[in-house]
Amino acid sequence: MKFIKVETLNDFKIVKLNRPEVKNAFHPQMISEITQTFHQSNSEKNVKAIVLAGEGNVFSAGADLNWMKEMIKYSFEDNLKDSEKLWEMFEAISFCEKPVIGVLQGAVYGGALGLVASCDYVFAEEKTQFCFSEVKIGLVPAVISSFIVKKIPDGFVRPLMLSAEVFNTEKAKSIGLVQAAFSRSIDLENSLKQFSLNAIEAMRETKKLLNQISTASWSEQKKLTTQVISERRISAEGQSFLQKFIEKK
Repeated sequence: MKFIKVETLNDFKIVKLNRPEVKNAFHPQMISEITQTFHQSNSEKNVKAIVLAGEGNVFSAGADLNWMKEMIKYSFEDNLKDSEKLWEMFEAISFCEKPVIGVLQGAVYGGALGLVASCDYVFAEEKTQFCFSEVKIGLVPAVISSFIVKKIPDGFVRPLMLSAEVFNTEKAKSIGLVQAAFSRSIDLENSLKQFSLNAIEAMRETKKLLNQISTASWSEQKKLTTQVISERRISAEGQSFLQKFIEKK
């Protein structure tokens, strides 16, 4: 991998955007590497969760400027293929079988908000700035919108996307984009403890279920939810964790 850095921390996989010289702006090669990495992670049974972070002082400034300059020369069909690959990156993160934990700092602009919305839990440095900046440059926050509206209520999304207002971590928390704030630098190992104690399969099945019921009918939800809990109750992991809990009590 050339444009992302993959590391491990105990049972966690750390995926870092690795273009700090351009504020971790993403381009086709980085998009491809991120998509590939998250697809591969589904088969890594010993990985409890994945941390998505950025090298340097900024999480991500969104799309790379040089890439956007090239887009001017693209045909509609070329732009469509490019946009589909961007969608597939967000989808790979959002539907990754492992919980995805975002760690943000500095700034999160434009398309980078799609990365954040695709995470399941997000830590952000208190001074981080956020902005749906697309309308300022004549574009639309289109590809990220499906992932954003799954995370943030429409009443918050519209004003922010239409105004391109710069907002802070406190506001990002209040609308559900961010779950926890930290000051200066995060103690990552300590912050991940709340996930490290959880059952790997149970977290995976919980995320899978949430993704499935979001588009399922009421009758389909009944079938999905009753089937999942029944399977978990008789699973080796479920019985082991339940037994430990009962003994502790």
